[in-house]
Amino acid sequence: MDRVILHIDMDAFYASVEQLDNPSLSGRPVIVGGASNRGVVSAANYEARKFGVHSAMPIFQAKKKCPHGVFLPVRMDRYRDISYKVMNILDEFTPLIEQISIDEAFLDMSGTEKLSGIVEDIGSKIKGRIREVTSLTCSIGIAPNKFLAKVASDMNKPDGLTIISAEYAPRFIKNLPIKKVPGVGEKTLRSLQGIGVTKLGDVKRVSDQVFKELGKFGKRLLELSQGIDESKVIPYTESKSISSEDTLPVDTNDMEFLKKQLLIQSENVGRRLRRKGLEGSTVTLKLKQDDFKQMTRSITFDKATQSSNLIYKQGLRLLKEFDTNVKFRLIGIGVTNLAHVKKMPEQLNLFEKPDSKGKSWEDVEKVMDKIRERHGADAIKRGGLIKG
Repeated sequence: MDRVILHIDMDAFYASVEQLDNPSLSGRPVIVGGASNRGVVSAANYEARKFGVHSAMPIFQAKKKCPHGVFLPVRMDRYRDISYKVMNILDEFTPLIEQISIDEAFLDMSGTEKLSGIVEDIGSKIKGRIREVTSLTCSIGIAPNKFLAKVASDMNKPDGLTIISAEYAPRFIKNLPIKKVPGVGEKTLRSLQGIGVTKLGDVKRVSDQVFKELGKFGKRLLELSQGIDESKVIPYTESKSISSEDTLPVDTNDMEFLKKQLLIQSENVGRRLRRKGLEGSTVTLKLKQDDFKQMTRSITFDKATQSSNLIYKQGLRLLKEFDTNVKFRLIGIGVTNLAHVKKMPEQLNLFEKPDSKGKSWEDVEKVMDKIRERHGADAIKRGGLIKG
């Protein structure tokens, strides 16, 4: 039985969410990554890409290429909210889901045709549900393996649905430009072109030279050129850490500003812990000085937590250990030593202060999470984050 693998890729995800929230941006080049020249492009919509703007490009270069573009800061909480909805939709179709980024996932639909219909119908149904729930579009590739599914999803963006059947795969592989193969970067591309490889089908002809040039990746290319990709869709990978960090608009040692950033990040980390049903016992603060020297401090406590408030308090405690005479360009906080929350009965102490274990705050934060899920990320905020 041939495998049926889908790769779902949301179209220009961050920029599309910004246009969704602000319809006046429709038709305009939108670049997400910040307004200052210090950052890099996190996402660019298709209007911006026409001017040569792409992900990972320094913002100052993007401004040169597209000076009339709309440059916006990253709103990761909002993107995660939408991503959560998308992954829940995919879960309606199969439990075999491998989320590989905030806006991408593989699905294994092998053997479900009798329940879900032919592959074209499966792809159309998924696209329709995502549009119905989020008002956003995605592109889907369907193929006998993960490699071909990922390549297919990129072929007809945006809002594409591309199917590579097992019968058509050999011809497709033979003519696939080598630069379209995932993992082939600029350096590898130059090496391959130097030995006459411009299409994936060329690899079989010069396999010995490919191995010599690329080693282990050469073996991978040879397998792909033969249509071989046995990698499985792995439904769940245990999180080892949850963190949030930001490059600051300007280098600063303004403690009030740093504390506010830390509160925003602690809220983010705590919300993600609660959503995943995790708690952690080690909090790590990360700072990068204006000379790019990076420093971290950690603290471990006996009882694990998922409380944003407790994470923030520990972050403040660690922040006091740093020399604030120097200026910082980046701040971040993370939680490690994660474990799933165990619902165990707990004996309460009548004389214990309500907040001493962070329990009262955890209850409040769970309510805040529900309000945000229903009404949006900005529906409720801590007083410290409200602009005066």
